[in-house]
Amino acid sequence: MASLFDLSGHTALITGSVRGIGFSLAAGLAEAGGTVIVNGRRQESVDQAVAKLQGQGYKARGAAFDVVDESAVIAAFESFDKDGVEVDILINNAGIQFRKPMVELELKDWQRVIDTNLNAAFVVGREAAKRMIARGRGGKIINIASLTSEAARATVAPYTAAKGGIKMLTRSMAAEWARFNIQANAIGPGYILTEMNTALIENPEFDAWVKSSNPAGRWGKPEELAGTAVYLASEASNYVNGQIIYVDGGWLSVL
Repeated sequence: MASLFDLSGHTALITGSVRGIGFSLAAGLAEAGGTVIVNGRRQESVDQAVAKLQGQGYKARGAAFDVVDESAVIAAFESFDKDGVEVDILINNAGIQFRKPMVELELKDWQRVIDTNLNAAFVVGREAAKRMIARGRGGKIINIASLTSEAARATVAPYTAAKGGIKMLTRSMAAEWARFNIQANAIGPGYILTEMNTALIENPEFDAWVKSSNPAGRWGKPEELAGTAVYLASEASNYVNGQIIYVDGGWLSVL
């Protein structure tokens, strides 16, 4: 059974992985034996995250590029090709949040969230899949969805629209690429203790709401997503495709 979850010999690119959920996912895949590629926009942040992983004995390297810049994404994959790096696991994790009532929301801010949270997943996924198909050995694509892939909250309309799109992008990837032995699935985190949620965590009213509305009675931790990521990246999930696994403490199960 252990061999089903062994990622030795595999290489995973995790976008937006210099901190938070992305870093925890990178560490989880590395602990399972995979080589991980840390991504972020700033070279310094990428180098620091890689050094931290390597300091723990993990196999890690960095790739600094902006997932919103299509030409930069293409250049990054061309660089992987040149270096003989074969990405056969992709986690589309990069994302941003922007909170404002829709009647006050400017199109540029809407577009920025859609570009980062949805369009980038398509572009990075496309470039990864092209190479997985060409190599003929299949691969794994894991998109990071959200509770807002299923339920909306006020003031986060662009994020909700993007994460709803991630759900259907994941299913589209499965529909087109399953015949190439590519499994595309998603993880839907619940309310997680991350930097992006700092304002909510520090808001006593919202913090109390999260704890009272969730059967688990608490926020989730970034590292609690790693096991699901390893499962979806491994041979254990070879017949799982087009699904979202919600890691939310039971939040979506109750009214």
